[in-house]
Amino acid sequence: METIIGKEFPEKVIPLIKQAKNSIDIVIFNWYWYRDQTGAAAQRFNNAIVDATKKAVRVRAIIGPNQILNILLQNKIKAKKFSSGRTLHTKLMIIDDAIAILGSHNYTEAAFTTNYEVSVIIQDEKIVKRLKFYFENLWSY
Repeated sequence: METIIGKEFPEKVIPLIKQAKNSIDIVIFNWYWYRDQTGAAAQRFNNAIVDATKKAVRVRAIIGPNQILNILLQNKIKAKKFSSGRTLHTKLMIIDDAIAILGSHNYTEAAFTTNYEVSVIIQDEKIVKRLKFYFENLWSY
């Protein structure tokens, strides 16, 4: 397990996204696109996700309340807006069913640069398998 504190998120997670071979599954409460800010940490993260789809990595995202759904779909990311009477507050990414990133970071510039955030990179097979089960249950919801 590795800890990600504050602005370390892009520098630690983008390389993992770039190494993805098969799949990236995401559950996220808040995700923003910074089309006009190509150097922004969050947009570098977004570009890494899009680049993964170009390498035939299947990317699926379950998102919370914001308006990013159409942008994701336009970038060949299979995305669903979670809708139920309950709040989807999860921040989870699973890469190749082997690595999970779980914590407080939303996919926003503030989360990647100024907020007090903490997440962890988990490579424990049993934990990742359980998180994948959680993702699949939400995906089929």
